[in-house]
Amino acid sequence: MLDFRKSLIHSALNKVLKRLHYPLEVMLTCVRWYVAYPLSLRHIEEMMHERGVFVDHPTVHRWAVKMLPVLATVFRRHKRPVGRGWRMDETYIKVSGQWKYLYRAVDRAGDTVDFLLTAKCIG
Repeated sequence: MLDFRKSLIHSALNKVLKRLHYPLEVMLTCVRWYVAYPLSLRHIEEMMHERGVFVDHPTVHRWAVKMLPVLATVFRRHKRPVGRGWRMDETYIKVSGQWKYLYRAVDRAGDTVDFLLTAKCIG
């Protein structure tokens, strides 16, 4: 199943990315770090330099602009459907001594549908 998803992502991205100068795994790693973590493009450039991959931060930005809409479309197609019944909860929690806003939605089976943990307290 994982190989099928990899090939599906690879084929979808090949249509968008022409003249691949870097391996797809390198590009996906950079884009993933950019989206998943609060890193600047220059941080990602520096992290890749430490790993022996020399890439400019504008290049990482171009990859993100080209790849993210395609990845969103591919992942949306394979997103697990949510049933009719789900519950939403919002609260404030203390993380490292600071109050944060937490929103989460769970379905009847207890699986997380959506969540949001803010860096700053809302309100």
